[in-house]
Amino acid sequence: MTDTATTEEKLAADFPQATRDQWLKLVDKAIKGGDFEKRLVSRTADGLRVEPIYTRAEQLPGTAEAVPGAAPLTRGTDASVRDLGWQIHQINAETEPATANAQILEELEGGVHGIVLQIESPGQFGIRLADANDFATVLTGTYLDLAPVQLKIGLGAPKLARAFLASLPLIGAKPGKTQAFLNLDCIGKYARFGGLGRTLEDATKEVMAVAAEARKAEPNIRTVRVDATVYHEAGATEAQELAAMAATLVAYLKKFEEFGVKPADALPQISYALAADTDQFLTMAKLRAARQIIWRIADACGAGDAAAKTHITAITSERMMAKRDPWTNLLRLTVACTGAALGGAHAITVLPYTWTLGKTDKFARRIARNIQMVLQEESSLGRVIDPAGGSWYLENLTKDLAQKSWALFQGIEAKGGIVDALCAGFVQDEIAAVAATRAKAVATGRAPLTGVSAFPLLGDDGVKVTPHPAAPAINGKPEIRPLTPHRLAEPFEALRDAADAASHKPEVFLASIGPISEHTIRTTWVKNYLAAGGIAALTSDGYKSADEAAAAFRASGAQAACICSSDALYEQHAEATAKALKSAGAKFVLMAGKPGDQDAALKSAGVDDFLAAGKDALAVLAGLQKTLGIAG
Repeated sequence: MTDTATTEEKLAADFPQATRDQWLKLVDKAIKGGDFEKRLVSRTADGLRVEPIYTRAEQLPGTAEAVPGAAPLTRGTDASVRDLGWQIHQINAETEPATANAQILEELEGGVHGIVLQIESPGQFGIRLADANDFATVLTGTYLDLAPVQLKIGLGAPKLARAFLASLPLIGAKPGKTQAFLNLDCIGKYARFGGLGRTLEDATKEVMAVAAEARKAEPNIRTVRVDATVYHEAGATEAQELAAMAATLVAYLKKFEEFGVKPADALPQISYALAADTDQFLTMAKLRAARQIIWRIADACGAGDAAAKTHITAITSERMMAKRDPWTNLLRLTVACTGAALGGAHAITVLPYTWTLGKTDKFARRIARNIQMVLQEESSLGRVIDPAGGSWYLENLTKDLAQKSWALFQGIEAKGGIVDALCAGFVQDEIAAVAATRAKAVATGRAPLTGVSAFPLLGDDGVKVTPHPAAPAINGKPEIRPLTPHRLAEPFEALRDAADAASHKPEVFLASIGPISEHTIRTTWVKNYLAAGGIAALTSDGYKSADEAAAAFRASGAQAACICSSDALYEQHAEATAKALKSAGAKFVLMAGKPGDQDAALKSAGVDDFLAAGKDALAVLAGLQKTLGIAG
């Protein structure tokens, strides 16, 4: 082996070392003098630079020696593999306790490791639980020493947390062995709903009281949750989500100290929730950066060792999910789960693919848990700790994200902390700005949504779901501007809903000129473009002339038409076709593509608008719906 290695080293030494300048010259030749920055360098929503290639020159100091389980915990909190890598925690929001119990037992038998109980409360649908007996009904037959339970409680959380604690003797839980997450996060709920029905100070005091009671009753229970998904679902970037996590952690550590609990004792009582999104690498980097940030805060408090007890639950983003053609959610969920697993999440909750539509059936729940089981047992994603470690790309992405997050965190602290920043509207304004930019990218097609704005399925997708029950109303007016969650697909879904509710089926005739080879690219693009707004395209193999297209349009009964073909055939037929369509009764004529210097001539011939990538599709489709007689 030694001789072989030596020979290989000698052979490599015979070749000159490649330089970046040499590579850039080859790149310039490939992109034919194009702008390197625009063509090959991308940026995240936080403005972080992503290079097209990373080399040994970008290796960060110390990364080669870094090992899992060692400070600053970027590579993980454990030095060895945890069983299959992470725990599968399945969410349940069935209304009736007895029905929820049957589903929970089925989930546990099916292979999940823990349960998340989404409990009905003001502003949140879920299981109707009021007292210890209700909790006992839900948890009968479960073993909390083996399968932990997480509580997803809205407003009024301390009361329900105490009811859960009171239920433990009723279900025969082993004293001192119960694994549970009460997930009390009054700051997160304050941000989400804009108020708590009482002062935040009073709510925080009660959370501290419950934490003391829980720690005395069951040492393995984690009481407080730093839920950064609240910020993500409202539109936050990865760095904003981590900054809010850091600021909230500091706020809770300060509050614990006020009640005589030192950081070293407080940190094991705190858990964290982060969103897993469709950008697999950013999800990985976010989890790695989160551990680094938590360690840094703990270390500054003199409790760096306690950061090794960090527990992060990754929850697949609801922001990324779609109601239409929900089968596409399976792709999103799998990628998000993969990112969370490779990033080192301790537990992962994959939302069922029909979650945004309504109640989940047996199939949806099975698929949700099987996504994780396949990734664990067949893909073996949890058998290697921090596979991103040593990757020049991911190490740099983690570093850049951690630095950006820390700077944003310092900005929040400069405002007086997370609570003062929320009260001033600072956090809301920062998130709203990036959410608006992201929404524009979706509307213009720069950020396509599969099954929504790209390749939408027009017609019945075959999914029938009972809607979730209405969430109980929130009493009183919000004290601050709430961070309302929203999904990226919602604007397009509103267009689809309007089209479905119309008294007539909206259609556009496609005047495809020439043979299929000439028009198919634009015909296909327009068909998908229209479908995103619930508008059907009347297609054909193509027409030989303007008169033939006009005759077919007249026979179709449509009110609007779109001319589709190649640039070469546009020069020969576009103006004549527009005139013919108008003469045939077309109230509105579109043309696929940009007009260039023919804009005036084409408009004079009868073209009302041009469909092209980069335009605001939501505005165009809404206007087209109005033209077709669909009320907006």
